[in-house]
Amino acid sequence: IKKNQHVLFLTPLTGHHTLSTHILSTPTLWLSKVSITVDDAFFSEKKGKMSMEEGLEQWRKQAEELLNQGIEFAHQIPPIQLYAAISVLLLTTFLLLSVLLFKNTKSNTILLTGLSGSGKTVLFYQLRDGSSHQGTVTSMEPNEDTFVLHSEVTKQKGKIMPVHVVDVAGHSRLRLKLDEFLPQAAGIVFVVDALEFLPNCRAASEYLYDILTKAIVVKKKIPVLICCNKTDKVTAHTKEFIRKQLEKEIDKLRASRSAVSDADIANDFTLGVSGESFSFTQCINKVTVAEASGLTGETSQVEQFIREHVKP
Repeated sequence: IKKNQHVLFLTPLTGHHTLSTHILSTPTLWLSKVSITVDDAFFSEKKGKMSMEEGLEQWRKQAEELLNQGIEFAHQIPPIQLYAAISVLLLTTFLLLSVLLFKNTKSNTILLTGLSGSGKTVLFYQLRDGSSHQGTVTSMEPNEDTFVLHSEVTKQKGKIMPVHVVDVAGHSRLRLKLDEFLPQAAGIVFVVDALEFLPNCRAASEYLYDILTKAIVVKKKIPVLICCNKTDKVTAHTKEFIRKQLEKEIDKLRASRSAVSDADIANDFTLGVSGESFSFTQCINKVTVAEASGLTGETSQVEQFIREHVKP
C-alpha cells in the first residue's frame, strides 16, 4: 500500500466494534484495499436483513391473495355442489385410508373344514395342546381359539405370532358358518379322511368345489391346503392318489354344474381351463396337498402351511 492511502481497521470500543480509516505515513504491506465507510457497512448489513423480511412479506401477501381467490371461487359455487364436492373428497379420503389399513393388517386366522368325521377337531387339539383328547364329539358350533402352536411353545425365541384357528363344523347344514370367517381367513385347511376316502370322494369333491368357486376365496386368493388325515393307518390312501381322485371328480362337476350356485349367487367363478382336464395347479389361489395324523400328532406339514401364511 502506498503512502497516504486509505485503509480499513477494526478498533474495539465498549463491547462492540467500529470501523475507521487511517492514513499511513509510511509504506506498509496490507491484505486488501478498502474503500467502504462505517455507515456503508451498517447499511449493507441492514439491507440484507430487510431483503429477507421483504421476501417473507411478499410470500405472505401471495398466500393471502391465493386464499382470498379460493374463498371467492367457493362463494361462486352453489352450496349443493360445494357440499357434494366436499362429501366426495371426504369419502375418497376415508376409502383410501381404509384400503391402506386393510393392506397393512395381516390376518392370523386359519380355517379347518371338511366333511364330518374327517378329524378336524382332533387336528385342532393337536395344534393347540399336542393331544388328541382321546376322541371328540361332532360339534354344532365352530370350535375356535387363538394360541401359539404347541410345537412352538417349548422353543419360543422372542415373540411368536399366535394363530386364530377356527374348526368349522362339517355338516352340510352348518357349512354356512364358513362364510362368516372367510373374509378374515389367511388360509384354509380342507381335511380329508384318507382311510375312508373313496366312499366320501364325491361329497368331499362337491364341498371343495364350492369353496374354490366362492367369490371371496378367488378374489383374495386364499390358499388352500388339502390335508389327508389318518395317514398313519396302513390302509390309508396316499396324498397323490387323493389329489388325482379329487381332480377327476371336480372335472366332472365342472361339466355338470353351473358355477352360479343357488345358495350363493356370488359364486360366479369357474375352475380350471376350458377344454383341458382339471388340475389344482389351474386355480387362481394356491392349492397344495399334505399328509397328517391327528391321533399320532404328526401335523408338521399343516404347521408349515400355517406358518407360511401366518408369520411367527
